[in-house]
Amino acid sequence: MDNLSDALKKLKITAVDSTTDSLEGCLDCLLQALAQNNTETSEKIQKSGILQVFASLLTPQSSCTAKVANIIAEVAKNEFMRNPCVDAGLIQPLVQLLHCKDQEVLLQTGRALGNICYDSHEGRSAVDRAGGAQIVIEHLRSLCSKTDPAIEKLLTVFCGMLMNYSNENDILQSQLINMGVIPTLVKLLGIHCQNAALTEMCLVAFGNLAELESSKEQFAYTNIAEELVKLFKKQAEHDKKEMIFEVLAPLAENDVIKLQLVEAGLVECLLEIVQKTVNSDKEEDIAELKTASDLMVLLLLGDESMQKLFEGGKGSVFQRVLSWIPSNNHQLQLAGALAIANFARNDGNCIHMVDYGIVQKLMDLLDRHVEDGNVTVQHAALSALRNLAIPVVNKAKMLSAGVAEAVLKFLRSEMPPVQFKLLGTLRMLIDAQAEAAEQLGKNMKLVERLVEWCEAKDHAGVMGESNRLLSALIRHSKSKDVIRTIVQSGGIKHLVTMATSEHVIMQNEALVALALIAALELVTAEKDLESAQLVQILHRLLSDEMSAPEIKYNSMVLICSLMGSEPLHKEVQNLAFLEVVSKLRSHENKTVAQQASLTEQRLAVES
Repeated sequence: MDNLSDALKKLKITAVDSTTDSLEGCLDCLLQALAQNNTETSEKIQKSGILQVFASLLTPQSSCTAKVANIIAEVAKNEFMRNPCVDAGLIQPLVQLLHCKDQEVLLQTGRALGNICYDSHEGRSAVDRAGGAQIVIEHLRSLCSKTDPAIEKLLTVFCGMLMNYSNENDILQSQLINMGVIPTLVKLLGIHCQNAALTEMCLVAFGNLAELESSKEQFAYTNIAEELVKLFKKQAEHDKKEMIFEVLAPLAENDVIKLQLVEAGLVECLLEIVQKTVNSDKEEDIAELKTASDLMVLLLLGDESMQKLFEGGKGSVFQRVLSWIPSNNHQLQLAGALAIANFARNDGNCIHMVDYGIVQKLMDLLDRHVEDGNVTVQHAALSALRNLAIPVVNKAKMLSAGVAEAVLKFLRSEMPPVQFKLLGTLRMLIDAQAEAAEQLGKNMKLVERLVEWCEAKDHAGVMGESNRLLSALIRHSKSKDVIRTIVQSGGIKHLVTMATSEHVIMQNEALVALALIAALELVTAEKDLESAQLVQILHRLLSDEMSAPEIKYNSMVLICSLMGSEPLHKEVQNLAFLEVVSKLRSHENKTVAQQASLTEQRLAVES
């Protein structure tokens, strides 16, 4: 350390005289000391004030420049040295050195800039102001095709520098994307896939950039999918595969890239991983199985990629995914059910799958998870059933297969995601199925649970779906028994509240159900309609200029139906409905205007 102190003193003097030999000796002494104890040596360098001297030594003409840059790279490994390097004015001369032709100078300069940028806002800002990133990208472009080891080492350092420069900084990442870094990095990966260090650096850079939406569009114009799949097939180590997965997951969110990955053969790789890891207890195999099956499900979220893999229901991928559902592995059960839900995104696929017997597989899966079951598997299986129930031709088939009964077993669930899907599945199943709607609507346990969930204010989705199912039971059954069950369970007030929803579709469903109640069981529901202030709400809906035409129309139909009840009739008279309705006779919507005339006549006769 005495030698170090001497070297620092000498450096200050020598730097002015610039006698190369003595300068080289001092720099070698510093590098040696840094190799032995980097932190302590860096502290001494900082205290000595020599950093400012380094700025004057960073000249392309000097034979010591590479060593000075190397020392800066070494000291900048310490967090406490990065800001002092910026304050000492080192960034501008370092960036200028990027124009140099000497490979060793370029290498050490790239290291120095990369280390100063690491986790340092000041370092990055200084490099940004000096225009360092653009010069590095130009180097990557011009050196990209050269494969000798020294150049590959330089390329690796430059990639690392850009990564440290932009890591977790959206603005700087966008800047690199606009400078065209993505096609260059993809080209690098293709040419240098045999070089582990450079490949790894490219992957980390992709992982950083792939989170940005603008990057995905640029990636889609490259052959990144092909290169990543090619690289993936060569990997045997878990860590390397995981690195590629971390790039694939954000990229696969883009529909164009999804299709490219499917065409490049990623699915076959994923299926192979599943096969190899499914029976393993090793932690890394379990993690790999999860990642592979999750990515498989993600690929199926794109319409084109999904349809390509479905292949009219005859595709080998579709068949393999089906075999996951009866598996004993929860992760595979989950992925299988989610995959079916994703395949079930158009009527043709849904009809084929129901005819193919998939409903029974999903019901068997649900059966295995009724008691203390896996919530994510329950949710996924219910999602798949809900989607399959959308085509009209599937509803009766699924009802006769016992889907409603299978779903009702989960009424006890206290998990909102499961409740939400359960409600959606039942609502899809009874659409235009009068018999099923009546059967379910007379099920007191179900209706009571629906009324309870209509008050689940912490879970807007569950609350909304419960209201919609209550209304659907009435609208599709048109049954007096169903209405009486709902009145008895205290459901009327919720349907009245639903008429004030911010969603027009829900308002409409509520008004149609209430009109059926008024037409079929007015006496039974009278008190509940009165205490829920239905008449006042209808007055508000008709007076509100923002109400949709169908809301105004159905509100007037409902007013006419309420005239058969004495207390409700009185409320209508007390609220000057005639005045509001007569204004609607000149409404731009003809159906509304006609209904206004009819309602006005009815009100005039009844007054």
